[in-house]
Amino acid sequence: MSKLVKFFIALLLFCVILMLAAYYAVQKDSPPSKQVFINANVLTMDPQNSVAQAIAIENKRIVAVGTNQQIKALIEQDTVIHDLKGKTLLPGFVDAHSHFPGLGMGQLTVDLNSPPIGDIESIQGIISRLKGEVGKIKDGKFLIGVGYDDSLLVEKRHVNRDDLDLVSKTKPVFLMHVSGHIVAVNSKALEIAGLNSESVAPKGGKYVRDETGRLTGVLEETARLKMLKLAFDLSFFDFINMVEQGSSEYAAAGVTTAQSGLTHEPQIQGYSLIDKLGLLPQRLVIWPDMAAGKRWANNEFDPQKFSTDNVKIGAVKLVADGSIQGFTGYLGQAYHSHAPAHGDEDYAGYPSMDQLKLNEAVLAMHQKGLQVAIHANGDAAIDMVINAVKNAQTQAPREDARHIVIHSQMATEKQLRQMKAWGLTPSFFTSHTYYWGDRHRDIFIGPERAKEISPAKSAVDIGLPFSFHLDTPVVPMSPLFAVYSGVNRVTSSGKVLGEHQRISVMQSLRSVTIDAAWQMFLDKEIGSIEVGKQADLVILDANPLDRPDSIDKINVLQTFVAGLSIFKR
Repeated sequence: MSKLVKFFIALLLFCVILMLAAYYAVQKDSPPSKQVFINANVLTMDPQNSVAQAIAIENKRIVAVGTNQQIKALIEQDTVIHDLKGKTLLPGFVDAHSHFPGLGMGQLTVDLNSPPIGDIESIQGIISRLKGEVGKIKDGKFLIGVGYDDSLLVEKRHVNRDDLDLVSKTKPVFLMHVSGHIVAVNSKALEIAGLNSESVAPKGGKYVRDETGRLTGVLEETARLKMLKLAFDLSFFDFINMVEQGSSEYAAAGVTTAQSGLTHEPQIQGYSLIDKLGLLPQRLVIWPDMAAGKRWANNEFDPQKFSTDNVKIGAVKLVADGSIQGFTGYLGQAYHSHAPAHGDEDYAGYPSMDQLKLNEAVLAMHQKGLQVAIHANGDAAIDMVINAVKNAQTQAPREDARHIVIHSQMATEKQLRQMKAWGLTPSFFTSHTYYWGDRHRDIFIGPERAKEISPAKSAVDIGLPFSFHLDTPVVPMSPLFAVYSGVNRVTSSGKVLGEHQRISVMQSLRSVTIDAAWQMFLDKEIGSIEVGKQADLVILDANPLDRPDSIDKINVLQTFVAGLSIFKR
């Protein structure tokens, strides 16, 4: 393609975007100037966990919270009245960590999840489903499948290049493991990426090989990053479609603030533009990746260029280890079983970067005044994070840094106390207890360690603030399910995993509202129903306080962002 043709294509795209921007600027809705919600059960999530009957809103903000009588006195001729007839009103749910647009990838990918999320039970099932989709893939594009779980397949192994070559030998095929930390590809994809038996994996990653040294097509951790970039080379309009679908799914779950964790600079620019086009109904907190974070610390990246009313650039996302269900989480003691498949009986996973590199990255960003959010599942990785922040705080003390340990899955009581001492806060992927609890107990880490995962009650007991998250698209976006998991800790087989780590319904609700907002320095604006705050709200068809055993069955009826309805069931 000539340079002139490329120029005219770029010019045409620019003109289309300008026209879209002008159109959506005209079409963008505004909330009513005055609204009241009466006859409600208002769980405010304020410092006292107050319960009210009604609230009043002017434009985008809450102006009064109180009794029906107090709020009815504020009604004027042009006030929009919402009579909730006893239904529950909560602050909108704050997504503490996911990869927005998350499930919005569904229109561009093939769902390969096993029960309880999907229906795939074997590698043959994967092959059959992919064969039904491969004909739809244009030349030069990857066929992408997401969500396969080797531990739930009858073969109890990863899909490999030979399996995927049965789908196609001429089109690249790319599968993402349910953990997000492992991918499997066919021979064509390896060829496109320039990978062969002589290739050396980057530090913190692994090219899995068979007994002859041949690549199997399974790539772990940092070794998967190049392939990820190749597979997800999407057009801007694909990106828009993903965001629109993801926004709808998040809104239906009551999410008023979404999060895009580990975001590259081009994506950051894309989100900013999409919001300016009026296509982003939620608030969005973006966590730049380490590359952008380093540029930020060196004054080469200016987040203000991309911030809008809805889009905020938050913590820099770093990664200390992988996934326990992928056997790449970094543990202090060996995995419970299947260790021989990874080398020896003492196999305990590995870190994504060494301690020195993590220390340097955290110190540079901490000294700059930035917040960091560090992925750490295994207890050995959590030790690395604590050591890195301790080093940074010792060299450059900072009050209220709120550095976040993402997942904190195997945090011990000692580590939680260390987090509190050094200004760290955990975000627990508490629904691990449901989706992987049985396998954590029986396969990955054994019964004693499994019952201590996501130790929310231990955090409550020492006064350490925390949030709950879902890591979508790893599991579906449902804050109410995260709340249910924190309260009940029931596995997918119906067993209770770590009853002593259960927490109250109110504390669990706070973990997806005000405490999640606090973690991201947004608690002055959102996260609770208080005078002066943004009117981000969710209406439920039942009160979670009355139904601790069935919170997961409660429905979101309506979702509001800044007083504007973005979803109604």
